[in-house]
Amino acid sequence: MSPLSRLPWAGPLPLTLALAGLLALVQQQLLLNHPPRLERLTPVAASSGPAALQARFSRPMDPASLQAASSLSPPLAHRWLGDGDTLLLNLAPDQRINSPLLLQLAGRDRRGLALPPQRWQWDPRPRLLAVVPVGSGEQVQLREHDGRWQPITPVWPRITMVEPLGGGEAVAVVSRSEAGRFRVWRVPLRQQPLRPLGRGRPAAPAPVQAGAPQPIGAGEMVFAHISGNRRGDLLVQAGGEQPDQVSISLWPAHGGPRVLPLEASGAVRLLPEGGSAVVPEIDGLSLQDLPPRPPRRQTLPGSRDLSGFCSRAGRALLVRHWPDFRRSLELVEPGLAPRQLWIGPQALVATACSRGGERIWALLIEGVGRPVLTLVTLDRRGTVLASRRLAGWELEPGTGLSYDPTSDRLAVVLRPLEQGQGPPAPAEVVLIEATSLTPVPLQQEALQAIWLPAG
Repeated sequence: MSPLSRLPWAGPLPLTLALAGLLALVQQQLLLNHPPRLERLTPVAASSGPAALQARFSRPMDPASLQAASSLSPPLAHRWLGDGDTLLLNLAPDQRINSPLLLQLAGRDRRGLALPPQRWQWDPRPRLLAVVPVGSGEQVQLREHDGRWQPITPVWPRITMVEPLGGGEAVAVVSRSEAGRFRVWRVPLRQQPLRPLGRGRPAAPAPVQAGAPQPIGAGEMVFAHISGNRRGDLLVQAGGEQPDQVSISLWPAHGGPRVLPLEASGAVRLLPEGGSAVVPEIDGLSLQDLPPRPPRRQTLPGSRDLSGFCSRAGRALLVRHWPDFRRSLELVEPGLAPRQLWIGPQALVATACSRGGERIWALLIEGVGRPVLTLVTLDRRGTVLASRRLAGWELEPGTGLSYDPTSDRLAVVLRPLEQGQGPPAPAEVVLIEATSLTPVPLQQEALQAIWLPAG
């Protein structure tokens, strides 16, 4: 026997381990010299601009090279934000998107290796959802970018609420039967706001596809109120015949429902970013964390109603009611006391805001008999930027304002004021240019209207 064969490092097992280590070293060198890959590109909710994309790569990238080598057509101003293998493509504020965007994606990683160039078609524009009278009932319909309307639900006797979920992957609907009982439904939607392209011309965007409505909860209810968030969670506040049958339950985007131990004096609203809810109470509003977070509760005293959220996390609009019957509009920001933006005797019936409250819109009603409807634009300090009387219109009761940052337009449902002794004119969807406040009727009869996010 050779003296070498008796050494501890000789034999089949050590040789196998040595070969495995050598193979791993070779594979590592090959991977280091392999070009980076785009692993995932997804639309995300934008808080500082009209739209954003999140890109995940196989290795850390050089943001400056992505900024220099990538391009958008039409050439909208944008920035690549972040560091490492996950970066954010964010469109600059105050830009209008009138058509799908062509993204030419290219750049280098930190080692200087080039990402294979790619072409993507990206359409971040939301679509309109509306509750439309159909025969003796009502139906949720969706407006495509070419102006066509398509139904996405059956015809129900009455539809009281419509709430987009997540990035537009579903819509929650509350229907009411002829007997006055309520049901909650989840309608899944399939959108394609982002598609890879070959060398040919960009194909026409595919229409939205709606699935069959899925019932939420067991049976019919005496009342039902819903609230959704960007995660796709749905909060259902409902009641049965008996007082002890009132419940507040959370239906997460993934997993089973859970009953929330909340006591509320009104409609509970989920925060758009998830994890918490705004709960109306007898002595004010409270912000409460939801499971699995540890219990935490912050209270804002006073007679206030939540009017709506801004796209930037933690910003919201409140309507405060004063003992002398005046109302005020307040902007809430994290860590700060509510900032009063407007106060007056008019009825404050609807609001909307952009980003963190840089611009805020308020619909005011004053007068009796033939009340006057006025739309006002404010900045975050309460300065009036613009004001317009919407002569000849009145707000459809129970509706509000919905803002689209990609087109800088507000969606609202208005009813033409009656002229003469004829039958009342039906309410219709009206788009309002957010800067000039010019109303543009769509000639579509509707009872509610809201923007559906594209992703």
